[in-house]
Order: sequence, then C-alpha cells, then structure tokens
Amino acid sequence: MFSKQQQKYVQSLQIKKYRQEHQRFLVEGAKSVLELLNADFEIELLLCTPKFFLENEKVLKKISVEQISQNELEKLGTLQSNDAALAVVQMRENKVLTAEKNEFVLVLDDIRDPGNLGTILRIADWYGIKKVICSENTVDFYNPKVIAASMGSFTRIKTFYVEISEYFKNLDANSAIIGTFLNSANVHHFEFPSNGYIVLGNESNGISASVEKLITQKITIPRFGFAESLNVGIATAVVLDNLKRRE
Repeated sequence: MFSKQQQKYVQSLQIKKYRQEHQRFLVEGAKSVLELLNADFEIELLLCTPKFFLENEKVLKKISVEQISQNELEKLGTLQSNDAALAVVQMRENKVLTAEKNEFVLVLDDIRDPGNLGTILRIADWYGIKKVICSENTVDFYNPKVIAASMGSFTRIKTFYVEISEYFKNLDANSAIIGTFLNSANVHHFEFPSNGYIVLGNESNGISASVEKLITQKITIPRFGFAESLNVGIATAVVLDNLKRRE
C-alpha cells in the first residue's frame, strides 16, 4: 500500500526546493521511463499501472516496482494524463564538463523556459552533443517540464551548472567560444574549428554582457523575412545543423 507520507514525498518533488533537498526528481510517462531504464541513473522508486507492468514485464522484473491505478498516478505527478509510469530518480552530481578533442559543448546563458531547455536537450541529442553547460540562472534541468519536453534525451545529456563568465575565464586561452548574435558572421559560411563551445542566450535578452566579453567568435543566423527573432530551440537546431555539415 502506497502511504500518504510517500504520496507527499513524491508530490513535493514537483518543487525545486524539495528536489534539491532530497536530491531526487520525477520522470513521468511511458517513453521517458523506458528510456530511464536503459540509462545510468539510480531509480529510487518506480510506480506504474498494471497495464504498463504487463506490457514491459521483462524489463521491470529487474527492479522494484509498485503498481497503482492511473488515477493515483496522475495525482502524484505533473502530467494531466499518465496511464503508464512515474519514477523517483537520484540526481547526478554537478561535475565539471569541458570540451574534449573534436568535441563541441553547448553553453546556455540564462534560458528560462523549461520547454525550451527540454527541446534544446532533445536537439543536442539528435546532433550528437553530449554535454550542456548551464548558467546558474538557467531553468533547473530536473524540472518535470524539462524532463518531459526532452522526450528521453535527458538520459543521454550531461549538464554542469556554473557561473559562465568565471568558467570561461578558467579555460585555455586558445579555446573557441562561439556565440550567437545579430549582424555577425553568417553561420551558413562560418568555418567552425575542431572543437569548442557554442553559446546561446536568454529568450528575450540574448547573451549577457559579462559573457559576451569572453566570446571569441560571433555568428548569426541570417534573416530573410520580417520576424523579430527565432525561438532559442530552433536557433540551436540551425547552428548545430551547420556545424555537422562541416564535419
């Protein structure tokens, strides 16, 4: 029997304060939970409906599972409809990440919308980017909306939260730090180096002044129409697509 105390604990993980206190987060829905089962995260608790258990019994036999009704499942999580599963998962340690030889790392400067972050993780995963560095003001990687929007890609992307300008100051002086701006080098013709960092800025204000000072190369996605700006997720996809075309 799933107790009221356990219910309160699971529900509390919708809030950042309690996620940080317990170092746990929620993963909801069939796709995300199945991706989780193949990842290196430690699962503390897995709740699922009898239907989901029967459909995935071979995989689920390896771990401890508690079966509950769909109605109970939906009360515990953030999804309006969840007829599959919900997991309580241990967070990863916030370890330093750097660009290795022939590797590019995404750097997010104050991305606030959880849907945008989740989409960026999914795009990064599509293009084979495995590391994302986030400013301290960027939305929490473990926000349930971020996890949901990533469509399972959160399991393959490592993140590091840090004060970005200080992080860049400690890099090798020859590190390529490429930032997206208006009226800069056309990304369609830009010669990407062999490795480095690609910086994308806040949805409204772009890359902050403190970080801009440390950018070594500026690029832009040329505009052919009249829209004021591009969504940061779309901008990420355009930049990474141009990067991969040159490999």
